[in-house]
Amino acid sequence: QVQLVESGGGLAQPGGSLRLSCAASGFTFSSYAMSWARQAPGKGLEWVSGIYSGGSVAYYADSVKGRFTISRDNAKNTVYLQMNSLKPEDTALYYCAAARIPDGCGRPEDYEYDYWGQGTQVTDSS
Repeated sequence: QVQLVESGGGLAQPGGSLRLSCAASGFTFSSYAMSWARQAPGKGLEWVSGIYSGGSVAYYADSVKGRFTISRDNAKNTVYLQMNSLKPEDTALYYCAAARIPDGCGRPEDYEYDYWGQGTQVTDSS
């Protein structure tokens, strides 16, 4: 059974930090590109960041570039999103997603994703 379980969300002050985690099971994690996407209240889904299956290359949306860092640990079947310098507009439900795409094949923001988690909420506390 495939599972993607996000955790680490919560209340964050502007300028604060949070680290999201996504634990994967039920598929060969190291063969999948991983991404984070988010959905703010009343808005559509926004791709945030993606990383190749081997972890060598990461991509970011302009809205988070320089503030967020994606990483993965294939030994732990986990992908992370370190979020620094949080802004009120970062408030959203954050999802992780997996796509079986070989490294080097385009950009994660353009992939069709095979699996999605249930999301973890990040909320501005101001």
